Amino acid sequence: MKTLKLKPGKERSALRRHPWIFDSAIAKGGGDPGETVRVESDTGQFLGWAAFSPTSKIRARIWSFDEAERIEAAFFERAIAKAVAARQRFDIQSDGLRLVHGEADGLPGLIVDRYADTLVAQFLSSGTERWKPVLADALLAQTGCTRLYERSDSGVRSLEGLPAATGWLRRGAADPESTELTIQEHDWRLTLDIAQGHKTGFYLDQRDSRQKFAEYARRLGFERVLNCYCYTGGFSIAALAGMRAGGSLGRGGHVTSIDSSGPAIERAQAHVRLNGFDPAQAEFLDADVNGSLRRFHQEGRTFDAIILDPPKFAPTAAHADRAARAYKDINRLAFKILEPGGVLFTYSCSGGIGAELFHKIVASAGTDAGVDGYISERMQGAPDHPMTITFPEGEYLKGLVVIKK
Repeated sequence: MKTLKLKPGKERSALRRHPWIFDSAIAKGGGDPGETVRVESDTGQFLGWAAFSPTSKIRARIWSFDEAERIEAAFFERAIAKAVAARQRFDIQSDGLRLVHGEADGLPGLIVDRYADTLVAQFLSSGTERWKPVLADALLAQTGCTRLYERSDSGVRSLEGLPAATGWLRRGAADPESTELTIQEHDWRLTLDIAQGHKTGFYLDQRDSRQKFAEYARRLGFERVLNCYCYTGGFSIAALAGMRAGGSLGRGGHVTSIDSSGPAIERAQAHVRLNGFDPAQAEFLDADVNGSLRRFHQEGRTFDAIILDPPKFAPTAAHADRAARAYKDINRLAFKILEPGGVLFTYSCSGGIGAELFHKIVASAGTDAGVDGYISERMQGAPDHPMTITFPEGEYLKGLVVIKK
């Protein structure tokens, strides 16, 4: 077994059971891409069994901190079984859910989502790439599914020296080849194309936030809702569902949604029809969000509720300053066109922007807009996208629900 020897003092994070070993922490040693290596402190103390990645800044990702463990097929079968079992403890009101969430489930670099009877996996590290056939077999065995599609087309793969890879990994002879799927989420239905959509086809992490927004819409009787960066309209459908339940659709309630992707808007419009809503009460704009917010302000157009769910502005902490300006700008504009007493659901999915910093950004946006607000709730990803005690980096999605004074 090849060994990585760390520099003095660099063992502390591993002793806290953090799975990442950075290149700057290594004194000597190495291995082939994805090869299992023994990680030791400078004094020879065992720290973990890790997958080696020769090109990544995260030079090794620890599979296990147990010296007696053996990294073999049985290890991955147990890890996947444990992850699947954990989801049964969560309250997930959907047949679309995340089954494996990388480091949080002890499988660094592996993302697996389940959409009804179909699995979609991302193998994002050298370790998961090396063990891909074993992982694929274990996933099907533990779920009873027969269809597994690969969406390893994230830019993270390039940091590992790996090319993009997409397509069916497993599919029974009688299984359909189509990548178009329909899932049930709470009381509505949504469609996706696992071959084309963002991430593995859909944003499952916002499932609980969509339900929360529907509850606010029902309880507070929103009549004018604005959904920015709407993608395929998940929040738009949630808004319409809540407005219908609260009776505001019958009073002329209306949802305006903005995205710069024409195909995403077409799917969002189809979702309106699929869920039995009147298309006349759902306006979709293929436009730039910042420009639209400025135009609404100039026109004096206001809203009872606004959703800001932008793409990742800061992939790493190094991009935080630039991202902070972008987040501040859209929140400042949103505050200006939000009615007093109106509700802002605002999010950041940037790992480089922590929850405390995001709060400060939104506060600064409010100050510049000349408004204050009550923070009624803090939001995070759905529970099947867990953050663990030893891996706080898992908290990539954070949000605030702000009621404008």
